[in-house]
Amino acid sequence: MVDELTDENFEEETKDGVVLVDFWATWCGPCKMQSPVVDQLAEERQDVKFTKMDVDQNKETPSALGIMAIPTMIIKKDGKIVDRLTGYTPKPKLDQILSQYTD
Repeated sequence: MVDELTDENFEEETKDGVVLVDFWATWCGPCKMQSPVVDQLAEERQDVKFTKMDVDQNKETPSALGIMAIPTMIIKKDGKIVDRLTGYTPKPKLDQILSQYTD
């Protein structure tokens, strides 16, 4: 399952463990390609928390993180940003990147 984040719950929901945050918007074509990849990995991997944030509904967090293009995904480990991916990322590559941060 992929949890929806808001500006209000972002810090609380991303402070523990390995968390992927997919920043997206309804009008973004590449975001629509990325979403099923994130959904598939969320089904397969229990060691990562998968989340997404609509940048049109939540402007503070993307702005604070300097997100200028979507899709952008950040990976947080124990509350710290450890990686940032901009643009479409294929499933095998995303899976490999996530494996670097899980035990």
